[in-house]
Amino acid sequence: MLNNKYDPGFKKHVEWDIPLLEGYDYTFVDNVSKTPGSHTFNGIVNPGLCKQVLSWGATGILIYGWAFKSHLKCMRFFYGKIPVFFRGDSTLLDEDSSFKKKVRKIFLSWVYSKINTVFYVGQQNRQYFIRFGLKSHQLVLAPHAVDNSRFIKKENAGLLWRKKLNIPYDNTVFLYAGKLESKKNPTLLLQAFKEVQIDGAHLVIAGAGELKQELRSQFLKENNIHFLPFQNQSEMPNLYSLANIFVLPSKGPGETWGLGVNEAMACGNVILVSDKCGGANDLVKNNVNGFVFKSENLEDLKAKMRLLISNTQTLLSMSKQSLKMIDNFTFEKVCSVLEATVSKSVNIKI
Repeated sequence: MLNNKYDPGFKKHVEWDIPLLEGYDYTFVDNVSKTPGSHTFNGIVNPGLCKQVLSWGATGILIYGWAFKSHLKCMRFFYGKIPVFFRGDSTLLDEDSSFKKKVRKIFLSWVYSKINTVFYVGQQNRQYFIRFGLKSHQLVLAPHAVDNSRFIKKENAGLLWRKKLNIPYDNTVFLYAGKLESKKNPTLLLQAFKEVQIDGAHLVIAGAGELKQELRSQFLKENNIHFLPFQNQSEMPNLYSLANIFVLPSKGPGETWGLGVNEAMACGNVILVSDKCGGANDLVKNNVNGFVFKSENLEDLKAKMRLLISNTQTLLSMSKQSLKMIDNFTFEKVCSVLEATVSKSVNIKI
């Protein structure tokens, strides 16, 4: 387990209750930042990192994200010495036509000029890298994934959650699970559900964050809306198991992929997601395993909610499609792509 750490998004201290560092060798490098953390560029400052990588005799380096001082320094230091591989999940979904956009293009084109190969996560992410100067031959698809096996539906756990919340087993449950913050836009979902007034349907909101008190004060009195506190990782499969439909109503800015959708699909949930989520085009096919709705469009969200609950057999069919489609997004797939690409580039056998 990781040590208790304050998460600014959840507005609380979090200690993950599943092992994240087991099964492989790792080393922690001293961070000398005055404000350590992943919340800012200067939050990760490791003066000894490049030297330590050299001491390992590395023949290639894989860097996740550039927006930390040490990461960018490593990219610049090792480029031209050994192959530099990169992985990130940014998109162009929030891009505008301002002067800032032009400056950003110049800067990011320079940043990504220090990379040999990018492992992109999906369609929107690929467009992003092309926009900032990467060539097609430098881009390799390694789809965003979670540990699908951990999220297999647990019927008994789902029924137990429903019993605790007084939700009949045959009712339809919409679920939002995540940070209660503006960019995720849970307010839109709550308003839509309240206005649709669907008989035999419930909405479960699980999470914590800056909007927690505001949302509870507005919607807690609704009989078919249920608020749950932050749920740790070991409980998430059980939480998805109580739901039929997982909703991610994000509006951004700064929303990337939305890995909660992967988790929910691995549990067989039908998906309702906004077009501001980076994984929407890859994970959701309209009227197949769910719907994509226009971000911040209350009427579109309400219409899609009505479509989803109009036919129980349709929900069952969509659930099966979610399970089928998520088979293309696995850790095994990511690992095989990384291993094949790296071994070819550095001329070694893995």
